[in-house]
Amino acid sequence: MASRVLIVEDERHLAEALGHNLKFEGYEAAVVGDGESALQRLAAEDFDLVVLDVMLPGISGFEVCERVREAGNRVPVLFLTARNTDAD
Repeated sequence: MASRVLIVEDERHLAEALGHNLKFEGYEAAVVGDGESALQRLAAEDFDLVVLDVMLPGISGFEVCERVREAGNRVPVLFLTARNTDAD
């Protein structure tokens, strides 16, 4: 059974490219474009990894991660960001 990856990215072309490459490597990839949808999917389904954009419409990636952890879900999270300063 392939590992399941949830991609949370609001830039459609980037999300599709990530999903395509993960599928090519043998993973099962699901894509959502906002934090609310991510929370719904993570509450309803099991994933082996979440690729999470920091800057999402509505709920930020950081808040999504915080809520997921508060719910007891310890799925590994890999953050993506276009931020480029040391503080970020």
